[in-house]
Amino acid sequence: MMGYMKDDKKTAEAIDSDGWLHSGDVGVMDNDGLLHITGRIKELIITAGGENIAPVPIEDKLKELCPAISNAMMVGDKRKYNVVLLTLKTVLDPETGLSTGKLLGDAERVSASCTTDKQAIAEVNTKGSTWQTYLQGGIDTLNTKFSVSNAQRIQKFAVLPGDFSEKGGELTATLKLKRSVAAEIH
Repeated sequence: MMGYMKDDKKTAEAIDSDGWLHSGDVGVMDNDGLLHITGRIKELIITAGGENIAPVPIEDKLKELCPAISNAMMVGDKRKYNVVLLTLKTVLDPETGLSTGKLLGDAERVSASCTTDKQAIAEVNTKGSTWQTYLQGGIDTLNTKFSVSNAQRIQKFAVLPGDFSEKGGELTATLKLKRSVAAEIH
């Protein structure tokens, strides 16, 4: 990139005096010298203890461990511990683009007694229920096998009704999570 056309100020923000492009991404270098993007600087969570956490890899791993989860949003900025807000896979209304509340796919297979997200939320709040065991089991596995420090562990979770959506304002047109908007709404 040579810079922004006729915008020296924006070019100076993006490209430093040594010629390095500052994209706003956070990444790690692997053993082969390859760069892996793990998140965005704007998305970093800085805990009360001062540790920086990239939430996206943690959220993605949790969704992999619990395929009934549609979206996960870690919250922990300037807090003693991390919580995660979860939405379950539900059918979207094609006209409104919003969740109908009816469970879909992996989510409808978790518990035979639940067909809607509201029923699943009620079950999540019942200790020892199928949904409680399913979600807590995924979080426990995440915390013991994949968290590299105590600051990355998820201590609590909540399941939200519906799902994040572009129409609801929580997702961009490319289906990326708008953290500040989702945090404000929920």
